[in-house]
Order: sequence, then structure tokens, then C-alpha cells
Amino acid sequence: MKRKSWAEARRRAAAAPPAPPALKRTRSAAARAAGGEAERRGQQQQQQQPPPPTPPAGTETCVRIADRLYFAILCQKPKSGAANTHYFCIDDELVYENFYADFGPLNLAMVYRYCCKLNKKLKSFSLIRKKIVHYTGFDQKKQANAAFLIGSYAIIYLRESPEDVYRLVLAGSVSYLPFRDASFGTCSFHLTLLDCFHAISKALQCDFLNFDVFDVNEYEHYERAENGDFNWIIPNKFIAFSGPHSRSKIENGYPHHAPEAYFPYFRKHKVTTIIRLNKKMYDAKRFTDAGFEHFDLFFADGSTPSDTIVKTFLNICENAEGVIAVHCKAGLGRTGTLIACYIMKHYRMTAAETIAWIRINRPGSVIGPQQHFLMEKQAELWTEGDIFRAKLRGNRKIAVTRILSGVDDISINDTRNRRMIRKDIELYSDEDETNCITQGDKLRALKSRRQAKATAASPLTWLLAMLVSTLCSIVIWWIVCGSLLPSLLFCLDGLRT
Repeated sequence: MKRKSWAEARRRAAAAPPAPPALKRTRSAAARAAGGEAERRGQQQQQQQPPPPTPPAGTETCVRIADRLYFAILCQKPKSGAANTHYFCIDDELVYENFYADFGPLNLAMVYRYCCKLNKKLKSFSLIRKKIVHYTGFDQKKQANAAFLIGSYAIIYLRESPEDVYRLVLAGSVSYLPFRDASFGTCSFHLTLLDCFHAISKALQCDFLNFDVFDVNEYEHYERAENGDFNWIIPNKFIAFSGPHSRSKIENGYPHHAPEAYFPYFRKHKVTTIIRLNKKMYDAKRFTDAGFEHFDLFFADGSTPSDTIVKTFLNICENAEGVIAVHCKAGLGRTGTLIACYIMKHYRMTAAETIAWIRINRPGSVIGPQQHFLMEKQAELWTEGDIFRAKLRGNRKIAVTRILSGVDDISINDTRNRRMIRKDIELYSDEDETNCITQGDKLRALKSRRQAKATAASPLTWLLAMLVSTLCSIVIWWIVCGSLLPSLLFCLDGLRT
């Protein structure tokens, strides 16, 4: 009986349903509802903000700059024809022309052309539903220039602050090479991307930069050595140019221009004052007889100016009625340094911002020890500027610091001042520049050589254009056979080419 009852008990136990698992602590229904609501809100927010484009394999970083605009660093070229993304790269299109080891920032014409290109893409009907991705490769120099371009666009057109743009391009733990000067040898002064962004921002505030009136064709024409080699640094105030020669000629591959070559452009743009900083390569009377004021403030190539020269330069510029054209030998080092002093005094830009702005306008400017000289002069020039502006406002009660104790006594025509300038000039000899190849000579030769390479392909381009025109005319001849029209069209097409 016992065995039977035990067997029955085992059968009943096997047939019975399994015991329920131990209960776990769970959130209340209200908590679950609240959590679900938060999740739904998060999903809605993610849907409202478009996700970044899915980059190809090997991507280092991809950051969102604006609504549809992204910046990416990729190790390989992305595949074209993506359904919702348009990729483009300017690494081989906008290329910096270096002197030595310098590699940027890209000049103002390239910034303008980039902005036009990007605006066209963002407004294009065919790309209206696509994300626009500006990508660059793993070349660190090209990365820095690409970041400079898209950052400048964000400051100019999206009205972003330099700091915000800098944080964006640094996303993903990316670091960028700092820019350097055009001198030969070790770099002792680094110009950062942030300095360049601040320069663009300050230029907008001071009305130095206005792409609505900027003439990119004029800029690219006159920056060339054969067309004068000059650039505007401040519109309607300063032109920096390579030093004229006694007569127009080509020397060591560099085309020299006589003073008369500049007269038409200078008169058209209201240049009234010429300041020469290098040795006398032409007679100043050729400018003065033509109605221009002319001043000599010589100091050695590659060196820094004395306090007397700086103060005299500033005084001349503050009293000039029109535009001032400044030159040394190459129009880069000494010229950029003194124009930088004026900008720092009157617009309160930092030394780094000023150097960046001048190089964006005229690449290669401010070289070697001149960079450190400007850093040391910054505080003094800012104080001078504050006093100058206070006097213009009629507030003459401001205290004059000991640094500026002699500023009020400066006069262009003052005899004592002329003696001091003469004494400073005597420290350097014209023979030093006459008997040896200076830094300015080397920079001018390099600039001329690199521009010659850029135009080397132009004869081939011309020949190709002529061949295409001829083929078009032959086709037209077959269509309209036996009439004078093909000959006329051939002539007109040749003139157009």
C-alpha cells in the first residue's frame, strides 16, 4: 500500500504545474510610464536633429558644423553617389604656395573661392536633401588648411564665434599643426588655428573683410610678380608691395618694375604716400615729381625696427590724407612688421591676430625675430592707441605712462627727429644689401619661381582650346555646307578663345 501511494504521489507531483519563480522587485506602473515618456521624448529629439552621415571605414573624425554641413578627416576617399550625403574635398584644389617650410594659412582669394563653392553646394537644388561633408585626408598640413577654411566660413556666414568654431574642429581629440613663418630654419613662433579664426572675426568687426565688395580677380592679378606683386592689407588705408627698381627688368627670374609702373593704379585708388624701408634702388624724386609724398625709414633686411622708426612710421600714417603704400625689398618682413604696429595700435588686435591677418592677405609676411618683436610691443602699442583715441574724443586728462613720455613731441618735419632717424639709419649700411643676396632677394626669387610653375601649363591649355574651337567649326561647316556662315563662326570663335 505504501509503495502504491508513493508511486501515485510521484505521478501527481510530475503532473502538477511547476512552482512560479521568485518575484523580483520592479518599478511601479507610474514609474514605468514616466520612463517610457522620457524615452519617447529622447527619441523625438534624436529624430529632430539629423544624425551625422555614416562615414566610410577608417574615419578619424566627423563633426557637425551647421544644419547640413559637416567636417570630416578620412583615411580614404569616400565612395561617390551616396543616397543622402555629398562629399567634397579641396586639398588638391586650393593649395598653399610655400616659400620654405611654411604651409599656410591659405590666402584671402582661396578663402573667398571656398566660401563661394560651399554656398553654391548648400543652395543647390540637387543637394537640398543631402548632408554636405567637407572631408580632408591624413596630411596634417592640409588638415590645418581645411579646418581653417571651414572655420572661416562658419565665422563669416554662420556668425559663429572663433572659440565655438575652434571647439567644433577639435572634436574627436584632433590636433592641428600650428602655422609657421616663411624663414629658412627652425620655427620659433607658432600661429594657431584659433589665432587665424580671431583674425577673421576681428577683420569683420573692423570692416577689413567684406566679401560683398571683394574683387578676387583683381587680388589674384596684382599679387603676381609680373603684375606688381602687391596686396591690400587694410582696404583704403594700406598697400604692401615689393620694392620698385630704377628700371623695369627681369633679374634672377624676378620681374622688377620702375616706379612709373605703379602710378596708374596708385592714382586710381587714391594712394598719396609711399614709405620705403629698404636701400635706395630708385630715385625718390620719381614719386614726388608725380605728386606722391615719399619717406625713407631704412632698417636692415630681416631685422626689427628701432622705436624711433616705429613712432615715425605711425606718425606719418596718422597724418597721411590718402592711402599709404609701404615697401621693403620683397614687401614681406619689414613691411608687414610696421603695418602690424599700426593695426595693433589703432584696432587693438593682438600680435598673433595681426600676423595672421597680414599673412592671410599677403602670405610670407612677418618673419623670424619680427614675430617676437611684435609680441613684445603689443602692450605698449595698445596703451598708445588708448591715449590716441582718448585725445580724439577730447579727453585730454588721461594719464600718460612713462612708456609714452616722448610721443607728443614726435613730428615728421622736426629737425631733432630727422637727426635721430639719420643716426638709426647709419647703423646699417646700404652696402650690406648691395654686396650680398639678402632674405628679401631669396623670397622674391622663390615667389617668382613658384608662379612660373603655375603658368607653365597655360600654352598647352591654349593649344587644346584652339583644337576644340577648330573641331567645332568643322562640325558647323558640315551642317551649313557651302555658305559663308562657317567661316564667320570660325573667326568669331577664334577671337573668343
